[in-house]
Amino acid sequence: MLEKALIKENNRIFWYWILSLVVLVGVGFNSYLHQLDQGLTVTGLSRDISWGLYIGQFTFFVGVAASAVMLVLPYYLHNVKEFGRITVVGEFLAVSAVIMCMLFIIVDMGMPMRVLNMFLYPTFNSPMFWDATVLTGYLLLNIFIGWNVLEAESKGVNPPKWVKTLIIISIPWAVSIHTVTAFLYAGLPGRHYWLTALIAPKFLASAFATGPALLILICFLLKKFAGFDAGKKAIQKLALIITYAMSISIFMVAVEFFTAFFSQVPGHMVTLQYLFVGAHGYSQFVAIMWIFVILAVLALGLLIPRKTRENDKTLIIACIFVFVSMFIEKGLTFVIGGLSENPFGEITPYIPGIHEVLISIGIWALGIMIASLFYKMVVSVKRESDFANASFNKQEMRDC
Repeated sequence: MLEKALIKENNRIFWYWILSLVVLVGVGFNSYLHQLDQGLTVTGLSRDISWGLYIGQFTFFVGVAASAVMLVLPYYLHNVKEFGRITVVGEFLAVSAVIMCMLFIIVDMGMPMRVLNMFLYPTFNSPMFWDATVLTGYLLLNIFIGWNVLEAESKGVNPPKWVKTLIIISIPWAVSIHTVTAFLYAGLPGRHYWLTALIAPKFLASAFATGPALLILICFLLKKFAGFDAGKKAIQKLALIITYAMSISIFMVAVEFFTAFFSQVPGHMVTLQYLFVGAHGYSQFVAIMWIFVILAVLALGLLIPRKTRENDKTLIIACIFVFVSMFIEKGLTFVIGGLSENPFGEITPYIPGIHEVLISIGIWALGIMIASLFYKMVVSVKRESDFANASFNKQEMRDC
């Protein structure tokens, strides 16, 4: 089945797309070699800002990976047939997202060999060990599930029975990967902004908005460039999920202001002040945080009314707003906000270095390339399956 993704067809646009991604991966890898040689001094990280762009994007893409459960759970447990055509699309998106997560961890550790220490010398009371464990398990689950389901469809048979067992296991596993990631932050008593039990449900709510929004955008792209139609009903059910999840996510962001300013806890207030209005003379994140607010409000304004939610053009705009706003809040500023003020009440400014940006672009390009090859394979199988079904139906009509 792999040949469906690798065999060159008369589709020059696709292969030019892959070539451009390969170039970006090469640029990112060259920057990574420079970082590997010089150390993390080439980044904007410091003693006070030990986590930055890499960990922020790792956190964001864990949510994208976990969002596959919003297709798997309704389809396999509640028999929502509309998701049948795109469940494998969500599973392969999860595979690409988890690979990106792992790469962001590797580049953040400085020396890739250090990753092995988590498994060679496991520390069972460390959330990092459990995060690496659940991410690896989730990656393998989605590879086995997606591959076997697609292979069965290409052969015109039902998937093996053991695949259903793996699917059931993957549902709570998807929740676990983002919950354990939240525990990386919520277990640090010295960081007031993160010291809340709300982080895990907040992460899950934002994941269930961001992931389906990206899935809808992918479905529209596949329809335009590959002729793959996910179905109007499936798109609208995903849009409804995004609406509720986005509303809950924004509500959880808003209640942080009450907790901080009604209680007058300085450590909690300063983070929100730093991000939204500036603090101690530093305001480098104020502009993008207000972009987050504007995009989030506009997204909800387009998603809540049924008329705009069911319009393809406005739905696409809303999904872009959801994805970008959540990327700003979780992927760019959440980590920096929690690290903003050190124990001495001082703020250390953080601006990502050029090598951090290029490495991140390289990882994005690799993830997109992996997803593109997977989706080429999915579209080929779906097209053959649709053709076979159409031929069978015609034969039945002739027999009648």
